[in-house]
Amino acid sequence: MTTAEQTPALTKEPEVPEKSRWLAVSAVALGTFLLVTAEQLPIGLLTSVGSALSVSEGTAGLMVTVPSIVAAFAAPLVPMLVGSLDRRVLLIALMTLMTVSNLATALAPNFGILVASRVVVGIAIGGFWAVASGLAIRLASPDDVPRATAVIFGGVGAANVFGVPLGTLLGDFTGWRIAFTSLSVLALITLVALLVVLPKLVAAQIIRPKLLMEQFRNPGVRVGIIATVLIVFGHFAAYTFVSPALQKLSGIDESYVGPLLFGFGVAGLIGNFAAGSALSRQVFRTVLIISVALGIAMPLFLLLGQNKVGGAILLIIWGLSYGGVSVGLQTWMIKSAPKAVEAASSLWVAVFNLSIGLGALVGGFIVDMLSLNGVLWLGGACALLAALTVWTARGNQAFR
Repeated sequence: MTTAEQTPALTKEPEVPEKSRWLAVSAVALGTFLLVTAEQLPIGLLTSVGSALSVSEGTAGLMVTVPSIVAAFAAPLVPMLVGSLDRRVLLIALMTLMTVSNLATALAPNFGILVASRVVVGIAIGGFWAVASGLAIRLASPDDVPRATAVIFGGVGAANVFGVPLGTLLGDFTGWRIAFTSLSVLALITLVALLVVLPKLVAAQIIRPKLLMEQFRNPGVRVGIIATVLIVFGHFAAYTFVSPALQKLSGIDESYVGPLLFGFGVAGLIGNFAAGSALSRQVFRTVLIISVALGIAMPLFLLLGQNKVGGAILLIIWGLSYGGVSVGLQTWMIKSAPKAVEAASSLWVAVFNLSIGLGALVGGFIVDMLSLNGVLWLGGACALLAALTVWTARGNQAFR
């Protein structure tokens, strides 16, 4: 018997008008846009922050590492600690934390206080993601769940395409403190939006350690977790070094890397919504295609990406494929554990964030000890292993 069969049914939500449901979905998408922007914005501001606070760029990198690791632990812990608290209240409280912590970052007099503020950012990111990633099933009608999930995760793509570049640009022109102050203002706007449009979200079930562990007895959840680790780990092992790969393998001038990465982000945004549409018809096949496409695109850099045109085309194909990863795997988790969505989503968010950090870390060792070629082979191999893992679930009735 699977975990989904053992857990009690979701608490029935009050009827909400269709227009209000989509406003709520859009508000949550704005939240995901903010979370990813807040997590990744320091990448573009490392030099200016390090210079202002008298730390090296390597040390300044803790602004990215710390919230990612904290978010991984916060994802399962926050739902456990709040018990039966209304999830609307929880999301609003977490967005309040995000507002205050980004303001604290902007005002930090030294690097120690700045890192402490980023710890709070990590708590907000992990807790918000754990709840928000599974909200589509509660905010949208059953037929609209894949589309609503795509909208929520569209905030991720939009952050990469618009949020981080614009925030970095703002920081370059006005200073990094203004950039983080702007993040705080955006968090406040999101907080007001959530307060106005989110309906009451009674806790579906109280998350306890036992319930989290029980998810691993569900074959679909196990496959989803393993596939997530493999895909995200492999992607970030390779993508962290995509800039030197484009320059050294494809011969692309450094001045064109930025526009190409923008193209990668746009392709990812398109891939997100294309996957959302396909998932409404066939979850298993869509996730399998995404995994295989990633498994082919990364190693092909070594064969067909040895020139400018080939490198640019393969980067866009890579972006299209990876764009469907978040919405595809989250939909997989919803289908695998329809009566334990928040518990399964908490685990998923935790391994997703850990895989980002570990992928970048291992990728760095491989580049230093071997070559750029090594991370592309690793990324492709991990994605193909994920495809084989997904293939083992072909007979699972949850994906019919």
